[in-house]
Amino acid sequence: MGEIMEHIIYDFKSFVAALQSAGFSVASGGNDEGVFGLIKHGWDDDPGDSPVRWHTGDPDTDPWEWRMRVLDERDDIAYAKMFFRKGGYITREWYPYFLAARRGARGFDEEYADGAYSRECKRVYDVLRQSGALPLEEIKARALFTKEDKSRFDRALTDLQTGLFVTISGRRHKLSQTGEEYGWASAMYCTAEDFWPSEVFAQAAKISAEDAQSAITARVYALNPNANAKKVVKFIFGR
Repeated sequence: MGEIMEHIIYDFKSFVAALQSAGFSVASGGNDEGVFGLIKHGWDDDPGDSPVRWHTGDPDTDPWEWRMRVLDERDDIAYAKMFFRKGGYITREWYPYFLAARRGARGFDEEYADGAYSRECKRVYDVLRQSGALPLEEIKARALFTKEDKSRFDRALTDLQTGLFVTISGRRHKLSQTGEEYGWASAMYCTAEDFWPSEVFAQAAKISAEDAQSAITARVYALNPNANAKKVVKFIFGR
């Protein structure tokens, strides 16, 4: 069997270049889920000579920071819980293929009517469709989720990300009465249609689900000839 395609990553710039080359990646460091991930060492692993280290807070060498930095600085990369209900990246070039595989030309209302998504998903999606990008806590409040509903809310938000109906759009700090930022930044979410230009969806509509699956499968095995076949299918369809 062949070797996994190697990408030398030593900072944010080289990570973005590697991601653009690969097209997609599982985001969990040290765990590629049997498919493909650009960051080879995990949170507690010794990175050796690599300057890339998790949870240092350095925006140039901390992969945890890169999740939001790609959203802050670029408009051609999506990051969300898209693979195995965990974080992952897809570039503008490859997003239409995943859309074609997972959604086709179907909108959320059609999928919901067919029973593919829960009522909780509809509540979350309707809020984002009507209001645009919102931070996590505001989505909860507007969709009338209580503290006791946390697990149902989290599940719904992840289901929508996996289905490529909702994605993370960036982050926002809370503002004091004087307009100063404080506390931890909260992730912002929006519909995929608000995140990407309409051309992405027009391109997806021209690709059959079968062709999309074939293209993504071929790309996965080009990146990792040892990829697990069953997990590749789950990677493509998100379920």
